[in-house]
Amino acid sequence: MIVIYGIDFKLAPIKAQLSTVIHECLQEVLGLPEGKRAQRFVPLDQADFYYPEDRTDAYTVIDINMMAGRTVATKKALIHALFANIEAKVGIAPIDIEITIHEQPPHCWGFRGMTGDEALDLTYKVNV
Repeated sequence: MIVIYGIDFKLAPIKAQLSTVIHECLQEVLGLPEGKRAQRFVPLDQADFYYPEDRTDAYTVIDINMMAGRTVATKKALIHALFANIEAKVGIAPIDIEITIHEQPPHCWGFRGMTGDEALDLTYKVNV
């Protein structure tokens, strides 16, 4: 699950493009399948979004929630891919992007009526 926060008037025009770029990075680095896109966009009124003074109105926060199991190298590769591809394809400078990865053990995930550690039919690998 990916949650993307930004100022509403900046985020709305790029939402579809940003969604595609984020998912392409997840596919490339983590091996997620095309149909595994799970993203939520949270557009905020400028009065409700405080950010560091050296950032612009394009400041965008990307929270990535995933099952634990990826290596440090894989997570760093994902972060670097996001910075590079978002800048190249969407035009947001890395200074205006904040990325956090939150990991939970598989037993803390619930989907399709089971927990993540019970799911034996995932179409992607968690331990990469």
